[in-house]
Amino acid sequence: MPAVASRGRGRRTINEINMVPFIDVMLVLLIIFMVTAPLITPSLIDLPSVGKASRQPDKIIQVIVNKDDSLQVKTDDATAPTTLTGLAADIKRVQGAKDSAAAANTAVVISADKNVKYESVVKVMDILQRAGVQRVGLSVQLAN
Repeated sequence: MPAVASRGRGRRTINEINMVPFIDVMLVLLIIFMVTAPLITPSLIDLPSVGKASRQPDKIIQVIVNKDDSLQVKTDDATAPTTLTGLAADIKRVQGAKDSAAAANTAVVISADKNVKYESVVKVMDILQRAGVQRVGLSVQLAN
């Protein structure tokens, strides 16, 4: 109920907000936050990092997907055309199927033209994965 002040002949109500309870609540909350803030330990997030491979690849094989969905296998010394069905055999041949340690440390990089459908790149990745290639990457070129 608002306070009533009498002045002279009429009674008027005082239209003021009592700020004391509001200040009391704010001070109690401030004290609670000041006491609990040092008790909260910050959590650490272990994010993966780029470029921290255990070993650099011995050999890099590049699979190039052209605009017309034709494929090429490029190594250090040569570039050979291939098909989607013969891709796995060509990669195994280039890796050297006799030495499994060298084959495991050989990276295959897929380079695709920007006009190639995403489906074609996924098909190449699927074939490489089914062939047992462990290290598959995508080539990225930055625009100047």
